[in-house]
Amino acid sequence: MAPLESELIDWTVCSATRSALGENFVRILGYFREDGIASVSKIEAAMRANDPFQMVLAAHKLKGEALQFGALKLTITAETIEMIARACVEHHETPDEVIELAVALRPMFEETLAILEKDASPVVQQRHPLGFGRRFG
Repeated sequence: MAPLESELIDWTVCSATRSALGENFVRILGYFREDGIASVSKIEAAMRANDPFQMVLAAHKLKGEALQFGALKLTITAETIEMIARACVEHHETPDEVIELAVALRPMFEETLAILEKDASPVVQQRHPLGFGRRFG
């Protein structure tokens, strides 16, 4: 496992989710892809519109979905955006403090998703002790 992967993914959580979902893991990961892309886009749009309320909703959804796959950095970033945006709603402020996090969110999501999808690939899962090139006997 590369250092970046260990920074982005908690493999213990991801493995537990994979075990719990079984054959549905890849399908649910596909939903995470679709929902995540939508949530990131909504956060970006809310940032441009200075709308912390919409930012809270999208960040909350992204946080929950990322957490189930062990996407730690993404979860923490979405949670931070959500908490700052909540404070902005309560104090009737614009979410200027979130700009850097919002800009970093899309590449982080894409990188995290690529790692999860690579790990979920049937080719990667074929880690048999008697795989290709091994001697029998």
